[in-house]
Amino acid sequence: MRHFQLYNPVRVLFGVNQIANIGRYIPSGVKVLVTYGGGSIKQNGVYDQVRDALKGFEWTEFGGIEPNPKYETLMKAVEIVRRDNIGFLLAVGGGSVMDGTKFIAAAACFEGEDPYTICTEGAEVKKAVPLGCVATLPATGSEMNAGAVISRLSTQEKFAFHSPLVFPRFSVLDPTVTLSLPPRQRANGVVDAFIHVTEQYLTYPADAKVQDRFAEGLLLTLIEEGANYVNKPDDIDTASNVVWAATMALNGLIAAGVPEDWATHQIGHEITALEGLDHAQTLALVWPGLHKVMRASKREKLLQFAERVWNLREDGEDKRIDEAIARTEAFFRSLGVGTRIADYPQMSAGFIDVIVERFRKRGTRLGERAEIDADTVRRILEDRK
Repeated sequence: MRHFQLYNPVRVLFGVNQIANIGRYIPSGVKVLVTYGGGSIKQNGVYDQVRDALKGFEWTEFGGIEPNPKYETLMKAVEIVRRDNIGFLLAVGGGSVMDGTKFIAAAACFEGEDPYTICTEGAEVKKAVPLGCVATLPATGSEMNAGAVISRLSTQEKFAFHSPLVFPRFSVLDPTVTLSLPPRQRANGVVDAFIHVTEQYLTYPADAKVQDRFAEGLLLTLIEEGANYVNKPDDIDTASNVVWAATMALNGLIAAGVPEDWATHQIGHEITALEGLDHAQTLALVWPGLHKVMRASKREKLLQFAERVWNLREDGEDKRIDEAIARTEAFFRSLGVGTRIADYPQMSAGFIDVIVERFRKRGTRLGERAEIDADTVRRILEDRK
């Protein structure tokens, strides 16, 4: 196991009615900006709970943060933060709202000309407005990490940034808040969390037994609870397990001391930027092809995955790997998430060429061993036809 450091200062408020306690953790006397997405929080009662919890605070709101949050939209919120001297941000929504709010927090204090260089060039985040989160969708784990992924319409790009300064000061995880989510969002959340785990697990052995067992436990939980979570919206116990698994999947714990991949995400980001697919849809599309193409490099961990997660112990090694990949793809499909290009007829005919050329121009090499070049990306995507 390699050396590592953990930095995770988030206070997690888990359980029913925890939104009522957020006022304890917001500094007194500051102006608060509440950020949210399309407005579902005003139909499911979450907005009312937040409003009641903010009694005694001066606050305003900014709605309309899109799935795959857009730089152009977020910069409108940055103007409000600067103009009104906002001292605290409260993200109320799913991963896109939380990611977008992290960018707002950093961009509002950015001193350069183009805040998006935080994402594209790794421009340093020297200061950020403090923020908290009320998570309404288990998926990204953004409520307990320092990362965000931001799209830019003008260039059709999607890039990530990380900074310890945008760690939420607190995050509320109330499983009852997720009960009103539609099946598509529930399924997306399960797939997103599952692939977050595999990006940190399906690499190569690092003698990190605790991390491996932790990752496998999360994967087994998502497999066991996934269908119930999608199809039984009133099951609070299932929702609780999925919410916690999604948070644990990307808060840095299972990544400590192990190699990480993230190629599925980086290829998926390009698909979302160009074609507008849901983030989890792109992951489910890319994952099977990537693990087929990269099976030799990932062989030892794929065999471990086959045995410990899918209970495959018989037949030859190659057959076990084939079956593990097939069962994972079938799991995604059982949740209603497509895994083939044909499942998304709205996609343009030449999108593979565009993505491959983007990676070629950047000279990008992806994966835990930096083995995935532009030609390999083509093989991965061609497998999905």
